[in-house]
Amino acid sequence: MKQEARSERSRTQILSAALRLFSSQGYRGTNMREIAEAAGVSTGNVYHQFKGKEAVFQTLLDDYAVMVASPDYPFNTAVAEGAFPEDLEKLAAAVRLGLEQTRAHALLVYVDVIEFDGRHLRQFHENLTGRFTTYLQTEAGRRSASLIRDGVSPLTAIQFTTRFLRKFFEIEVLFGVGKEHCGRESSEVLAEMIEILKFGLLPPRGRG
Repeated sequence: MKQEARSERSRTQILSAALRLFSSQGYRGTNMREIAEAAGVSTGNVYHQFKGKEAVFQTLLDDYAVMVASPDYPFNTAVAEGAFPEDLEKLAAAVRLGLEQTRAHALLVYVDVIEFDGRHLRQFHENLTGRFTTYLQTEAGRRSASLIRDGVSPLTAIQFTTRFLRKFFEIEVLFGVGKEHCGRESSEVLAEMIEILKFGLLPPRGRG
């Protein structure tokens, strides 16, 4: 095997091992020797590939940013197919599937928040806002925006809806809380919450 291929394989093994360890025992609870052992390489090899432990952690978060920006990521596919704002059930299913597919990476978000005060994620969220802004300037995005009621920012609407759905499913997918975490079957609660997202909490003005 050529040196370049061996180096790439080692890098992949290191990142895979680090992902398992960081997502299960945190950043400070993991050291470079453990990463090396879990990856089946020498500690020197890990340092050859990365400057240090934080560089490994940042690389994993960068990889996650690439994943969630991919057109093939379930949420992005659903949005491109017009799920927002008319078919929020489809959008919700896509959010859940995306979390299931990237669970270990998604857990790193909480590791960063707890251990680094979210320092590594600030650019991540700025990029997310930029992607939504770009989407709303496309033909599909303008159509979605046209469906939002007057007085509501389409950018705020899609960001709020996305964050709400993500937090709803994080409880189940990331933290293993049962599907009845709201006191009822989550599908029932989700259906009710989607109604609230679509039509609000209060009756239309002029009624009641």
